[in-house]
Parts: sequence; C-alpha cells; structure tokens
Amino acid sequence: MTDTTTTDTLQKFLFDAAPVRGELVRMEATWREVLSRHAYPEPVRRVLGEMMAAAALLSANLKFNGALVMQLHGDGPVRMLVVECLSDLSMRATAKLAEDARITDDATLTELVNVHGHGRFAITLDPKDKLPGQQPYQGIVPLADAHGPLASMSAVLEHYMQASEQLDTRLWLAADDHAAAGMLLQKLPSYGGTQVVGETGSALAGHGRAQDLDTWDRACQLGNTLKAQELLAETPDTLLRRLFWEDLQATGLRVFDPLTPHFQCSCSRNKVAGMLHSLGQEEIDGIVSERGNVEIHCDFCGQRYEFDAVDCAQLFTPSHVATGAGEGAHHHH
Repeated sequence: MTDTTTTDTLQKFLFDAAPVRGELVRMEATWREVLSRHAYPEPVRRVLGEMMAAAALLSANLKFNGALVMQLHGDGPVRMLVVECLSDLSMRATAKLAEDARITDDATLTELVNVHGHGRFAITLDPKDKLPGQQPYQGIVPLADAHGPLASMSAVLEHYMQASEQLDTRLWLAADDHAAAGMLLQKLPSYGGTQVVGETGSALAGHGRAQDLDTWDRACQLGNTLKAQELLAETPDTLLRRLFWEDLQATGLRVFDPLTPHFQCSCSRNKVAGMLHSLGQEEIDGIVSERGNVEIHCDFCGQRYEFDAVDCAQLFTPSHVATGAGEGAHHHH
C-alpha cells in the first residue's frame, strides 16, 4: 500500500456569499497504482486519468454509501473505459481496447471512442445496502450535444450533469503519467431568499440571485485561468489560495478538511467463484477438460485467480454457496 496522504488530496470548499461549492483533487499514488497495472497508449491514459479525477470529484459530493461507476462506451479503437469510486474514495480503473486498435499519440476523444457517433457515457450509482429488488440508478448520455460531438472529458461530464442533475457544473480536468487532477465548481439551487447548502446542513441567508450569479460567473472565470500544467503540478491547497485568495482574505470561503483518495480493488477469490458458478457447470467442465484448470485475471488490478479441477468441482457441490458475481474479470481459454 503506497502512502497517499501527501500526494493524493481532495479539497472541498464553499462560497459564503452564494450557493456555489467547489472541489479540487490531485492524485499521484492512486493514479500510479492504476498505470502500473496496464500498458495503455498515451491518449487512453489521459482520458482514463481525467475520468478518475472526475469520479473522485463527483463521488465526494454524494450523500450515499456505495459505488459510483463511470463508464465510457466507445465505438472506436477504445471499447470501454471504467472508473469505480467508493464512498471512502477508494478507486480502481480499467480500459478495454479493440483487438485491432491502432491509436496515434495525438488521438482525440472522438477518435478514441466516438468515431461513428455511437459513443455513450454512463454513471451508475450502486448503493452498498440495496433493498430487495432495488436497482442501481443509471444515467446515460450520448457523446454529443446540440452543437455536435463533445471534444473533451470535461465537456462530456458537464453535459451529463446538465442532463441528469439539472445543476450548473463546470469541470477542469488534466492527467499525465505523473498525476491525475481536476477542479469542480457547482451552482446549487437557491430557494427564494435562502440557500440550501447540504455540505454543512445549514441554510445561509440569501443575498439575491444577482449576487449568486456574480459569484458563480467570477468563480468560473477564475477557473478558466487554470492551466492543465498547474492542476497537475500544484497541490489543491496551493491552487485554492492562488485562485480564490480574495475570498479567503475576506473569509468568504469555507474550506473543509481534506479527503484522501486511494487505490483499492474489490476483487476476491469468493467473487470470482461466484462468477464461475454463474457460468454453469457445463461451461466450466469444458474449460477444465481442455486446459486442466480455469485461470481468471481481474481487469482492474491484474490479480490472478487459479481454480484447478478439484476447485471447479467444488463450485457445484451443494455445500458451496456462490456469492455475488465478480464483474470485470476475464478468463483465458
């Protein structure tokens, strides 16, 4: 386990003058854990890193215990990009490329996942303690809006938030081989003369919509001055002081205790056993007779699980209780 406390930080903040909240995140160790397990082309690494930053930012705002799963389904050389972030900000990520994928170093988002216009972006919220019959919530958007294809991951997310949450949200995202980072600004609804701010559970006295808009516009303009290189090189704390120093000086900015994203994969031998069981005895017996065993690799962390003939037979004995299917694994025939 790498020490993430110094290199991986998510910082939330809230403007007192208006219902505007923000977050800054920067991850080194968490991101390196993902990179060390896969050899993806540079443009794929960049998009996956931006998705990781975005998943941490969105997850930290949620009031629920469970998993946020962000998926980009592609119709180009990249078939799928997946990032999962749990409520404690433990994260994992993977990408699936087409067999014949040829990706140039300067490939755009459209060239990676939206060649024929069939690319889709989805966010699934999967509560940990689901009620019987309860389905996870999922929102899906195409990788285009009224003006045409969406050219960046931040544009895709802003489009998603507008479509599913009806919240004005702006994102600035960046990733390279060293860090994945981002900033989120969100304009919360204000009700009449007061604003409802979920972060502290208190309702602040309203200052009228004109001032709300003014604060929002100013925050977004400051956000637009952010360079990708700054996001990647500086700590959230430094960026917060640099961008919003006026608000900090006027004590108009509430800054919360930093959170720590970290890498963690939830795969287990038990989950893999459950998945093998769900494939059925005939399928498993076929693989065993052909290969002598079944070998599973987790798509997220690369962990290898081996089941020999005896292990496989035990999967289908009455005493064996299969537990939940393990997603994100593939077996080698």
